Amino acid sequence: MSLKSAGWARYTPETEIDNLNLVGRVALVRRDRFVVWTETGEVTATVSGHLRHSEEDQPCLGDWVRLRDGDVIWAVMPRRTKLSRREPGTRVREQVMAANLDVLFVVSGLDGDYNLRRLERYLVMARESGARPVVLLNKADLRADLDEVVEETERVAADVPVLAISAIRGAGMDSICGQVGPEETAALIGSSGVGKSAIVNALLGEERQRTSSVRESDSKGRHTTTHRELIRMPGEWLLMDLPGVREVQLWSDSEGVEDAFEDIAELAAQCRFRDCSHEGEPGCAVRDGGLDPMRLRSYHKLKREASFLERQTDWLLAKETRKKWNAIEKAVRRHPKRG
Repeated sequence: MSLKSAGWARYTPETEIDNLNLVGRVALVRRDRFVVWTETGEVTATVSGHLRHSEEDQPCLGDWVRLRDGDVIWAVMPRRTKLSRREPGTRVREQVMAANLDVLFVVSGLDGDYNLRRLERYLVMARESGARPVVLLNKADLRADLDEVVEETERVAADVPVLAISAIRGAGMDSICGQVGPEETAALIGSSGVGKSAIVNALLGEERQRTSSVRESDSKGRHTTTHRELIRMPGEWLLMDLPGVREVQLWSDSEGVEDAFEDIAELAAQCRFRDCSHEGEPGCAVRDGGLDPMRLRSYHKLKREASFLERQTDWLLAKETRKKWNAIEKAVRRHPKRG
């Protein structure tokens, strides 16, 4: 094993590493245990107590980490890219799902799972990650209207490649491989039941990942992938198989939403008023431009979510800053300088 085969050549750390034996890449995450690829082999590692209880980034799949004693992660190295969402629940906090990826495959099943509004959410998340997004329309063998569906998806995806595939039949696997270069890292993301594990098996040519059927009533699937794993693929690239996502909560700002809705941004440039909100103003080129009303509603919804998130994170940052300075002031009062 070598760090080169783990994608080291694609990673450019901010500082020089004196001893590569003290560096590794997180290749599997299962609760509080991590499998790390190192220059000398694969090790099962734990996180140091200091890192676990600090406010520093916690290790996630794809991270480059610093090790001590051979199997203790004491620091996470700077991330080149990261796939994030808002942590499920009521807390406003970022959850990093994977790091240092080059390509993000957004998978949608062409059965009951196919949903353009959900796909728009994934595309905002993908663009925010810094990776190259690619849409995979799996289960293409189920649709007689495949050309129309691909066309409809391409209108939503804008400049993002859209590939129609069938993992169960092995169709379109070459087109997937054509999106990833040697030593690059890709990830599969999508709802449970879209066929991510089946795609991995088809690419490998073996039954490596466990798969399960979906309910016929709504095409919902069970979580067959319960951990996060980095897999070496034929062609010398790496693939992350991530568990199905139930809640696609954004961790993005308003600018990230704008980037995912380029068609609306182009129309907005023609609006009569520069600050047009596209919600009823006269001379609104967006509302009068023949845009799908459902897409415009989705745009407004995601913009509201992003604006709320911005307000919340700004408030939390201000709160933490106040807390920090209060602690400093108390320390100064307890230990005043002597003249």
